[in-house]
Amino acid sequence: MADLNGKSVAIIATNGFEDSELTSPKEAVESAGATTKVLSTETGEIEGKKGAKVAVDAKTADASADEFDALILPGGTVNADTIRTDADAVALVKAFKDAGKPISVICHGGWILADADVLKGVTLTSVANVKTDLANAGANWVDEEVVVDSGFISSRTPDDLPAFNATLVEEFAK
Repeated sequence: MADLNGKSVAIIATNGFEDSELTSPKEAVESAGATTKVLSTETGEIEGKKGAKVAVDAKTADASADEFDALILPGGTVNADTIRTDADAVALVKAFKDAGKPISVICHGGWILADADVLKGVTLTSVANVKTDLANAGANWVDEEVVVDSGFISSRTPDDLPAFNATLVEEFAK
């Protein structure tokens, strides 16, 4: 497994995240040595759609891409639809892309990428019902377990988590 010692990874999410799509990648990068910070619209705690509770380390308004080496964007319909309306979260995603830092995204998490306008010419995957939104934002959507392109690591659903986690750890280590 790749070594992420000394790496700092941001996770942007809010209430309604798909539990395993936040907790599993978080555990994977931490197991490889990275530190993580969960960023959200408010401080306190966020809750996944199946009841997982995760402490928020900082508000998106108070975070900077300069503090981190990589980004994880979990899915969950409510989470993804809500977080993309947070101007600070959208600005953070743009800043990660502009800095050339890797961004991993799974399931509905890609919605914020469309709002951040960072998908022109990028090949990626997602849950099937987000395909049109991503294509309309300029992405080349494919139905594959994991796709790595232009600094993005994307995956479809919780079923893909083993491959997604392994790939994002490898990509974050570069």
